[in-house]
Amino acid sequence: MAALALAIACLAAPGALAQQSWPQKNVRFIVGFAPGGSVDPIARATGQALSEKWKQNVIIENRAGAGGNTATGLVARAEPDGYTILVTTSAIATNLSLSANPGYALNDFTTAAVASTSPNLLIAAPQLKYNTLPQIIAAARTEKFSFASSGIGTQPHFSGELLFRILNKVEIPHVPFTGAGPAVIAVMGGHVPLAFITLPSAIEHIKAGTVKGVAVTTAARLRDLPDVPTVNESGVGKLEAASVVAFFMPAKTPPDIVAKFNADLNALLSTGALDRQFAAAGAQPMILSQNEAQAFIEAEFTKWAAVIKAANIKPE
Repeated sequence: MAALALAIACLAAPGALAQQSWPQKNVRFIVGFAPGGSVDPIARATGQALSEKWKQNVIIENRAGAGGNTATGLVARAEPDGYTILVTTSAIATNLSLSANPGYALNDFTTAAVASTSPNLLIAAPQLKYNTLPQIIAAARTEKFSFASSGIGTQPHFSGELLFRILNKVEIPHVPFTGAGPAVIAVMGGHVPLAFITLPSAIEHIKAGTVKGVAVTTAARLRDLPDVPTVNESGVGKLEAASVVAFFMPAKTPPDIVAKFNADLNALLSTGALDRQFAAAGAQPMILSQNEAQAFIEAEFTKWAAVIKAANIKPE
């Protein structure tokens, strides 16, 4: 009778049992961008914390390229068993409007969690003779400029297009890199005069004076960078935008596994277990339910699709 009752319980609640048993082996985090950028430290911090919680290894694999599409396409084709998880930005949504064939569709994934948010920064090469956003906008009407980002289709890329091309009607070509780290290095060396970049990738360089902080895309100035004005107060248009780091699983992953991942990560975030690591990366925890996370990414698709269309942005 006891064996029969157990069998009935297993049949009645297979999802619950699957959730309890997952993970039973190594979990791979496929990071869509190069080490040194904004996504990598968040992936590694969360991976370490979840590894300790699960008593299973979390292996970080950086698969940079195509503005995150390389990693995204890889995970889209992965076995939907919860053991291959994409770590990327809202580029997963915006790239769909940018490319005719990105190698995946939004419905190939379910958004498991949104872990962190951080604002974007406009930085400048230390030798650039202009220091403020109004000066740069004015100079760009007669001089040649370009701006770097971590890749085509990334949120910082679109922030730059919105600021320059749509709000101020100036042509400042975009120079994509394979990650935020390489883009910052290019600005430090003066190879590219400007970059829209995420806060984690640039904050220490601004403090050290190896790049100039020109403007931040928050409503108010940042506590850690009080001398860097917001775009809004610079008088060149209204722009508020933030980059997020989110986790995605293949769409056919069992819902109970997705729910467990969301619950486990949010439990760590809510206790402050990752606050120090996130703060060091210039990010803040973002706690959303799985449904809220899914809705957030879908809203990002709608928002930035309008920018892509208005700016007539094409793959480079």
